[in-house]
Amino acid sequence: MTISLNKNRLVETMKEQAEIGGTTDGGLHRLALSDADKTVRDWFREQMANADLDVRIDTMGNMFGRRSGTDPQAPPVLVGSHLDSQPNGGIYDGPLGVITALELIRTLNDREIETAHPIEIVNWTNEEGSRFQPAMQASGVWAGAHDLETEYAKSDADGISFEEELNRIGYNGDTPAAPQEAYEAYLELHIEQGPTLENVDADVGVVTGVVGFTWGELSFHGAADHSGPTPMDHRNDALVAAADVITQIRRIPGTLGDRTVGTVGHVDVSPNSVNIIPGDVTITWGFRDPSDEVVQEAYDRVLEEADWAASREGVELDYTETMRAPSVKFADRCIKAVQSAADELEYESHQLLSGAGHDATHLDSVCDTGMVFAVSENGKSHSPAEYTSWDDCYRAANTLGNAAYKLATSD
Repeated sequence: MTISLNKNRLVETMKEQAEIGGTTDGGLHRLALSDADKTVRDWFREQMANADLDVRIDTMGNMFGRRSGTDPQAPPVLVGSHLDSQPNGGIYDGPLGVITALELIRTLNDREIETAHPIEIVNWTNEEGSRFQPAMQASGVWAGAHDLETEYAKSDADGISFEEELNRIGYNGDTPAAPQEAYEAYLELHIEQGPTLENVDADVGVVTGVVGFTWGELSFHGAADHSGPTPMDHRNDALVAAADVITQIRRIPGTLGDRTVGTVGHVDVSPNSVNIIPGDVTITWGFRDPSDEVVQEAYDRVLEEADWAASREGVELDYTETMRAPSVKFADRCIKAVQSAADELEYESHQLLSGAGHDATHLDSVCDTGMVFAVSENGKSHSPAEYTSWDDCYRAANTLGNAAYKLATSD
């Protein structure tokens, strides 16, 4: 038996959440633990209560809603994603997975369908990592990859700690941020955030795993000085050293593999004045590849390039790796559940790796895990230009819903 989610309700609920932190250009600005995040959490908590779910909040602010199963011994199937956004991001990234999980529960309730396994839906705190790093922060604590107190102490650009903001918005819950029981499986729906599905004219993506990645910071410390009287051979320009490394971060992937990508996403220059030689510069690196060995090689290469650049310019170098996530191969049974659901619904599907990190990366260490991708038009994401048609949203939601339903009714 297949189930059909309520498309109109899915779309209307997506539009409703998008108004909370919505921007004038159709995007979404809902940073983790901000006032907008509190508002959407309050709204989501009400939606879960209205769906007769047993709601609980853990000590990292992760929000769970549980629908009982008929077998008291059966472990739950967990379904969800995140409601926080990038700065001026899009309305689909994350929320589509959470709203789909809610719509699955509503559909089962409407049709009075029981499942042997309980079904839990979840909103993970701070998946994006844009205000507090690392990304996938709270699911990482829940899965045991990060330490609770260490993450509590992380602060944003204004020096406000994660714990302070979690308490301020009233979402430091009573349940420990850790699995309280065994889980049958975890499924997550997300937009692809890339062009592959659109390029192959697929209706939906069956995700087989997630690439590994490394993030970090390089800080160059030179000597700030007047840009006029200081001769070129008397300069220790931190920005010149940083610029050399920026170009290498662009070039390193081409020497490692077809799937390797590298990015400098942030640059901080001090004093940042037109007539002062930059004294201190911090840049970030980010490398991703399906192979953990290639990720390690990229990490080694960028540190080597940074050492050379600092030596050439006569500046000092500090570096920190802020995040390392190994590549993940999802469980065959979850891949099969998603693939079978797409086939039964007669959707054209395509199997692919995720090039972005998701909470599913951490969940894979806790239980069998799988993902569904919705088509991203032009591959755009993390901006107001992010767009997935409601038809594509619905096809992916239906696939996720049926895969979760099958897992929740299996022996």
